[in-house]
Amino acid sequence: MENNQQTPIKTTTKRKKVIFGSLIILAVLGIGAYVFWQYQQKNIIAPTGQQTTYAKPAAGASAGSVQEARQEVEQAVQEKLDAQQKAEEEAAAQAAKEAEEAAKAGKGKKVAIDPGHQGWNVDMSAKEPNAPGSSEMKAKSTSGASGNYSGLAEFQLNLDVSLQLRTELEKRGYEVLLTREDNNTAISNAERAVLSNEWGADIYVRIHANSSESASAQGALTLIPSSGNPYAGSQYSASRALAESILASYCSATEFANKGIQENDTMTGINWSTRPVVILEMGFMSNQHDDLKMADSAFQIVMVQGIADGIDNYFGN
Repeated sequence: MENNQQTPIKTTTKRKKVIFGSLIILAVLGIGAYVFWQYQQKNIIAPTGQQTTYAKPAAGASAGSVQEARQEVEQAVQEKLDAQQKAEEEAAAQAAKEAEEAAKAGKGKKVAIDPGHQGWNVDMSAKEPNAPGSSEMKAKSTSGASGNYSGLAEFQLNLDVSLQLRTELEKRGYEVLLTREDNNTAISNAERAVLSNEWGADIYVRIHANSSESASAQGALTLIPSSGNPYAGSQYSASRALAESILASYCSATEFANKGIQENDTMTGINWSTRPVVILEMGFMSNQHDDLKMADSAFQIVMVQGIADGIDNYFGN
């Protein structure tokens, strides 16, 4: 009897130990799981949150840099446009100022222009006095030279340049008289000078082109009366100043050689003038360089500008 009662007691005690041990194991596993979960929260979730938090400011900073760069580019472009507009406005103002000054230079001044020579179809072989009261007689006019390379007649070249010169001078405020406006009007050298005198010209500019037996001769020159000219000597000083001004400006514009001022008392158109008078020989039609340049309509604009600037300078001085 005694042995049968002890067995259930031992079994119950053993069972309690097993259950208690299991509870301890479960408790340990629970604690371990809780610790692991806390570890995950601190080392995975929290950093991820921080990364998200930090990423946003970084993205914002990047967007701000792009915006600043764009603003800098836009500002640079605008500054360039403003500078360009300012430069254009200043150039326009300078051009207007120069035009105004040019108009002032020519205001009230009268310029007579003589396109030298006459058309081939006009007979001007009749004689006229070489000077007022002179017994020396010369042909009233001639047709002049022709371009050895261009084939252009001098009378046509002289007229083309003179017509353009009239337009340019009128833009600058001058009153302008042309002694002829075509190649068919018969008017002598003396008659041209008298026309200028009677019109009351301040200056008398005769437009010609040169020629030589030497093809190497080139450049521009001017002709004026000498101080001892018995007919036009009183105009010597003013004529020389006019010649110097026109020739310097013309050669500067065209880059033609400056062959200087020559004094000549044999020219009918000079001897009959009571005004400051100059013959501009624009270049040599016997020279290839000069001839082809002068025949070029685009280059004639340069020639005209040079002559007009020289006239401006003369009156300005």
